[in-house]
Amino acid sequence: MARLPAGIRFIVSFSRDQWYRAFIFVLTFLLYASFHLSRKPISIVKGELHKHCAGGEAEPSFSGQSSGASHRPPRQLPDNETDCGWAPFDKNNYQQLLGALDYSFLCAYAIGMYLSGIIGERLPIRYYLTFGMLASGAFTSLFGLGYFYNIHSFGFYVVTQILNGLVQTTGWPSVVTCLSNWFGKGRRGLIMGVWNSHTSVGNILGSLIAGYWVSTCWGLSFIVPGAIVAAMGIVCFLFLIEHPKDIRCSSTLSMHSKGYESTVDRFRLHRPALHGEKSRPLDPEMQCLLLADGKSSICPSHVVVLPGDSGNSMTAISFTGALRIPGVIEFSLCLLFAKLVSYTFLFWLPLYITSVDHLDAKKAGELSTLFDVGGIFGGILAGVISDRLEKRASTCGLMLLLAAPTLYVFSSVSKMGLEATVAMLLLSGALVSGPYALITTAVSADLGTHKSLKGNAHALSTVTAIIDGTGSVGAALGPLLAGLISPSGWSNVFYMLMFADACALLFLIRLIHKELSCPGPTAGGQAPLKEH
Repeated sequence: MARLPAGIRFIVSFSRDQWYRAFIFVLTFLLYASFHLSRKPISIVKGELHKHCAGGEAEPSFSGQSSGASHRPPRQLPDNETDCGWAPFDKNNYQQLLGALDYSFLCAYAIGMYLSGIIGERLPIRYYLTFGMLASGAFTSLFGLGYFYNIHSFGFYVVTQILNGLVQTTGWPSVVTCLSNWFGKGRRGLIMGVWNSHTSVGNILGSLIAGYWVSTCWGLSFIVPGAIVAAMGIVCFLFLIEHPKDIRCSSTLSMHSKGYESTVDRFRLHRPALHGEKSRPLDPEMQCLLLADGKSSICPSHVVVLPGDSGNSMTAISFTGALRIPGVIEFSLCLLFAKLVSYTFLFWLPLYITSVDHLDAKKAGELSTLFDVGGIFGGILAGVISDRLEKRASTCGLMLLLAAPTLYVFSSVSKMGLEATVAMLLLSGALVSGPYALITTAVSADLGTHKSLKGNAHALSTVTAIIDGTGSVGAALGPLLAGLISPSGWSNVFYMLMFADACALLFLIRLIHKELSCPGPTAGGQAPLKEH
C-alpha cells in the first residue's frame, strides 16, 4: 500500500471534533476582528476632519509644540472642504467635537452592552450576531456617506455614532459565549490570549484600510470597513455553529452532550465541593475567588443559580444574580479603568502622533498600528502567565503596575524622535492591552462558568456583558476626557491615564491578596470545567 501524502497524513492526524474547534476559533476570530476594523476609521479620519490651517485662524499648540512645524504642499480643495478640514470640525473647538463623537459611540455601547447580554441569553447566537453585524455595517457606511452627500450637521454624525454603538454590542457577548461553548478551561488563558489578538488585528486592518483613502476620499474610509463587517455578518449566518452538540461533536464540557441525565447525575458530573463530600480540590484560582480564606468548603450562600428540576431546563441568570458571583464586581471595576486607557489610545493615538511627530494622517495611522502589534503579544503573554500561575488577578496586577511608569516614559521620549516613539508604542501596547485582554476573555469566561453557578449554561453571556459593559463606561470616559484635557497639553492626558491605571490596580488588591495567600498550584489539581 502506498504511503499517504504528507498533507493527507496531517489532515487525518486531527479528529473531526478538533477540526470543528479550529474552524470555530478562526471564524469567531474573523467575526470580531471585523467589528474592530469598523471602529478604527474614526480615529484615522480625525486628522483629516481637522487639519492644520493653510491660513487664517491659528492652530492651537500641544505640549509646547508649534503648530507651524508641519507644512503641507498646497492642493486644490473640493467644494465641500475648507482649509481647516471638514465643517463643523474646522473650528478651534474641534477637539471637543471629536471627543463628543467618541463619547456618543462609547456611551451608547456601554449602555447597550448591559442589555445585550440579557437579550443574547434568550436568542440564538447566530441570528443575534448576524443582525448586529449587518446593522453595524450599515451605520458605519452611513457615516462615510456624509462625505459624498456633503453633510455638515454635527447631529447627523452623533446620531450615527450612537446607533452604531448600540448595534455593535451584539458582538462581544455572542463570540465569547460561542468560543467558551467549544473550549474548556484547561488552557483558556493561552487560547483566549491568542484569540483576543483579533482586537489588534482588526485595529491594524482598520487603520490600513481607512488610511488608504483618508487623504483623498475619507468617506470610503468608512464605507469599505462597513461593507466588510456586513459581509462577515452573512458569513456568520451561513457558517457559525453555536455549540458542539448542534453537530453531535463531543464536547470537553460533557454535561450538555447528555441532556437526558437527571439533575442528580448532572451534579455528580459537576462534583461540587459540598459539605462532607470528598472530592478533588478546586483549582487554586477559583478557590481564592470563592472562599474567604482559601481553605474552607463552599458555603451554600455562594450558590447563585441552581438548575431547574425539569432535567434539561435552566433559566437565564438575572442581572443581580450575576453580580453576586465572586469576583465579578472587582474585575468589572478594574476593567472600567483599564479600558479607559486602552480606548483613549484607540481613538486619540493617531492625532497625538500627528501633533508630536508632525506626520500626516495616513502615516500617523500606520504608525499607530504598532500599539496594536504590542497588544497582540501582551494579550498572549498575559494568558500564558495566568495559565501557568493559575492567578488571573495577580497577572493583571503586575502588568498594570508596570504600565503606569511606562506611560510616563512614553510621554517623555515620544518627543525625542520617531525611533523612540516606535519602541514605546510596542511596549505600552503590550502592558496596556494585556490586562484588558485577559479580563474580557479568560476571566469573563471563568466567572461566567463559575462553580457557584451549579452548571447554569445561561450565565456566560450576561456575565461577559456586565464586565465588558462596565469597562465600556471607562471606554466612553477616556476619549471624552482626552478631548477635554488635551488643549492644556498632552502631558496632562498621560497623567490622567497613569491615574486610571493606578485605580484599576486598586480594585484588584483584594483578589490579589486572596490569590497570593492560597497555596501554589499543584500538578493536576485543576478540576475539569463541567458547568457549561
